[in-house]
Amino acid sequence: MAISYATALSKLSVTHSAKESAIPSVHFSSATCEWETPLALFEELSHVFGGFTLDPCATPENAKCARYFTREDDGLSQAWNGKVFMNPPYGREIGKWVKKAWAESLNGALVVCLVPARVDTRWWHEYARKGHVYFLRGRLKFGASVNSAPFPSAIVTFGKFFSR
Repeated sequence: MAISYATALSKLSVTHSAKESAIPSVHFSSATCEWETPLALFEELSHVFGGFTLDPCATPENAKCARYFTREDDGLSQAWNGKVFMNPPYGREIGKWVKKAWAESLNGALVVCLVPARVDTRWWHEYARKGHVYFLRGRLKFGASVNSAPFPSAIVTFGKFFSR
C-alpha cells in the first residue's frame, strides 16, 4: 500500500538544533561544498522510504549506501535507479544535481534529496518545486560537527513513492 509523501515525511522525528556555536568551522564556509548527512536523519528517511539503493554523491568515507558514486565516478553522467538518496555538493553545481534527480525520477527512480532550502535560487524554482518539499525544523548538524549549519534544509522528493 502506497502512502503519501506528506504522511511519510510527517513521521520524521529527528530534532535539529537551532543553537549556533560561536566557534566557526570550515564545514560552514565556502571552503567546502560537502556536507556529510547526519546519520540519524538518513536512518529515519531510510526507514520511511524502505531503504535506499544508491548514494550518487559520496566519498568512500561518507557513503550511506552500499552502491555509491564518488566525484571520480561522476554521478551526473551515471544512470540512477531504485531508491536514491542524494545529498549533493552545495556549491555552484547543486542545480545540476537537482535537475539530474528530477530527470532520473522521470525514468522511474525515487530520489530523496537533502538540500539547503535556497528558495530564492533558479535551481529551486526550476526543479525543486517540481518535487514534494518538506522543510526541516531548525538547523542540521552535518557529520560530526559541533556547529549547526548556517542555513535551513529541506527534503525534496522526486518520483513515485513505492512501498518496500
